[in-house]
Amino acid sequence: MLKRSLVGRLPRIQPRPSSRRAPLLQARNPFRRTTDEPQRRRRAAALSSLSPSTVCGRNGDATSFPAVGDTIYALSTAHGRGGIAVIRISGPSCLQIYKALCPGKAPPKPRRATIRTLHDPAGPGRGNEEPTVLDSEALLLYFAAPKTVTGEDVLELHVHGGPATVKAVLSALPRCAPAAARVRHAEPGEFTKRAFIHGRLDLAQVESLGDTLDAETEQQRRAAVRGNSGALGRAYDGWREQLLQARGELEALIDFSEDQHFDEPQSELLGSVAGQVAGILRAIELAELGGQRSELLRKGIRIALVGPPNAGKSSLMNLIVGREASIVSGEAGTTRDIVEASLDIGGYLCSFADTAGFRGQRHEDGPGGGARISAVEEEGIRRARRRAQESDLVIVLASVEQRAPGGAAAAAAAAAAAGSFIRFDPETLSLAAEAQAALVVVNKRDAVAVADGDDDAALATLVHRFRRHVDERHPALRGAPPVCISCTEDAGGAQDVVRALVARFAAMTDMPADARDLLGVTERQGQLLGRCRRHLEAFMAEARREDRADADVVLAAEYLRYAADCLARITGRGEAGDVEEVLGVVFAR
Repeated sequence: MLKRSLVGRLPRIQPRPSSRRAPLLQARNPFRRTTDEPQRRRRAAALSSLSPSTVCGRNGDATSFPAVGDTIYALSTAHGRGGIAVIRISGPSCLQIYKALCPGKAPPKPRRATIRTLHDPAGPGRGNEEPTVLDSEALLLYFAAPKTVTGEDVLELHVHGGPATVKAVLSALPRCAPAAARVRHAEPGEFTKRAFIHGRLDLAQVESLGDTLDAETEQQRRAAVRGNSGALGRAYDGWREQLLQARGELEALIDFSEDQHFDEPQSELLGSVAGQVAGILRAIELAELGGQRSELLRKGIRIALVGPPNAGKSSLMNLIVGREASIVSGEAGTTRDIVEASLDIGGYLCSFADTAGFRGQRHEDGPGGGARISAVEEEGIRRARRRAQESDLVIVLASVEQRAPGGAAAAAAAAAAAGSFIRFDPETLSLAAEAQAALVVVNKRDAVAVADGDDDAALATLVHRFRRHVDERHPALRGAPPVCISCTEDAGGAQDVVRALVARFAAMTDMPADARDLLGVTERQGQLLGRCRRHLEAFMAEARREDRADADVVLAAEYLRYAADCLARITGRGEAGDVEEVLGVVFAR
């Protein structure tokens, strides 16, 4: 899907019949073939900004690794007692191991399940003694190279899952082949690394495999499956191939323009290539967006609950998480520090934070009295403010009250009706307006005064005035009506909040229908895509100078090389040193 939608629809950069292509697109000296000193200085300044960490390698070929000759094995299922345990073996000695474990039995047919009794190759078995049986009934599966998960011969032993049986079989495996063959326990991630070495997986798929194993929620699983499909790797390779073709056009112009007649002037060639590179740039920007949204799925959506004291923040959090995570009290300022809880809401991993209530230096604590907030509570408000600024979504809690406040707090009651008003803190609305997403919740809907007449009509009037007040002062919060609940009288009202949250989560992580595979972009890939984009933007700036005759073709070609090498690093086709930096971390997952 992704290859057709993003790569296939980009215009192909076709070789021009009038240009001779250089036989190898090797790294060139960007300072040769010019006697223009200002141009040399400009190239030096531009290229000096590309540090080794920014330039992603020069080799576009597949990474070379030393030959793999050992046969490795490991328990593929979880440790501990179970009905079945699967032991996977990969390497050239698989059939030797089978013959040692199943003496006198014909080799198994590839991809066909076989029931065998497993024997200890070092057991008694002398004379009339029976050889030691490791497992009386084990299911064996043999897969012949190269069409296997690792690209090598693979043997799977499905044995009974008792710890003693598993330990006995694992202990016997190193004795099943001559010492020269070297059968050993696999290192962490070594099966995956061999699959990468033999071309069964690219580096993007390897990362997605790690995400699949780490997935705790449905949305994390879906994102990992998208990344593991191979569509991302094909997209990266397609973009890289087109950048190499674009660079080839410029290299031909650089190498042969002085010796051959070109039908197309430099300005037209640069303009044509730039127009097509612009399509790749748009696709990479979209992939970056997919990476940013996939991070919300992978790491979790950070949510801050903010509002005035006693608005019901702690009660709402306890209802949503399903346990008493926060202390609930009628005393104002009970929550001083941030209380956090992680949970799965509608398939999305979320991190909730209950925060201290917002209020000014003085608050109305009752008729005719005011109390100065303590230094501890003031620090709690500061932390709450910072947590809201760092969150992906801010829930603003307001509450229905039955008496109008006095003093400065009266300004916050702009939505007051006869006998009832909606209490809120203006700063919390400002924080919500600055957040990526927000939800306004009005608690204590059951507190509408009887003097207001019909409760529902009175509540609707209060909410209408409150919403008008919010819309006038915070345009970013327009469009979504507040969710009205009662944490004490209507526990089911929390489901209305959950539904509203899931709708916002979907909007925050949504991608166009033909680009949803981009939700598999990982953090590492996103960083390299960002570098690639910056190189392409530098190329576009050079190629689209006001006077294209002054454009530096050598510098433009270098920018394309750097961009293509960043894409090569994503799939593991960059310099061996560059890739080795990330292999240990990626495969160990």
